[in-house]
Amino acid sequence: MSALARLRTVLSRHDRIAVAVSGGVDSMTLAHVAHGIGGTVMIHAISAAVPAEATARVRRHAAASGWRLRIVDAGEFGDPRYRENPVNRCYFCKQNLYKTIRDLCDGAVMSGTNLDDLGDFRPGLTAAKEQGVVHPYVEARIGKDDVYGLARALGLGDLHRLPAQPCLASRIETDIRVEAADLAFVDAVESGVRRLLGAATVVRCRVTHGGVVLELDGDEGPGATRAATLAQRLCDASDRAFLGARPYRQGAAFLRGTA
Repeated sequence: MSALARLRTVLSRHDRIAVAVSGGVDSMTLAHVAHGIGGTVMIHAISAAVPAEATARVRRHAAASGWRLRIVDAGEFGDPRYRENPVNRCYFCKQNLYKTIRDLCDGAVMSGTNLDDLGDFRPGLTAAKEQGVVHPYVEARIGKDDVYGLARALGLGDLHRLPAQPCLASRIETDIRVEAADLAFVDAVESGVRRLLGAATVVRCRVTHGGVVLELDGDEGPGATRAATLAQRLCDASDRAFLGARPYRQGAAFLRGTA
């Protein structure tokens, strides 16, 4: 049985579905497959930690495909536990998100968590378990490569080339308070770099205790130099110390020893 058939089988077990759509390839592809099942609604939460281009992507796909879409504020910025940015910050973010969706919707709340995510450090999965969130990709034994394959098969041209894009708060090093101004700065740097190097560029602007670090995956040539120059200029404009560029490291902002 194909990945698409397995996923549809999992989804067919539910009469009413609420998909938490972040704007990334996983949740967006899930939303496209779930669309058309009776009672399905897509929920997109906005906050300072959500890139504007992610919200624009969700709105664009919803309009083109006729999704039932609700835009909500999950309220994590009103949660001091989240704002303090402990190593398990994601737990408090997802706790607020899934509670908000539960209050708004009946039926199964679904996430875009895929099989490969289970091997990562993801405190948000604990909040999902507490709220009874369903992970259709996991049930269907679908990993990240399969998700990209689904996006290609469904003709989702702007998704199957989209790199992983976790929330902007993941760029803020553990124990640095989450502030809207820092998130806006991160978004400006990363958006600017992608305009220079292409939308498929894997880029992270890390706000660390020592200053700002730019991370790029697989580009050590002139493009990396241009990206570093842009980051330096934006740091200078906002009176931040720029520590330079380095290769991309997944989860580099999480300092486990502080928890």
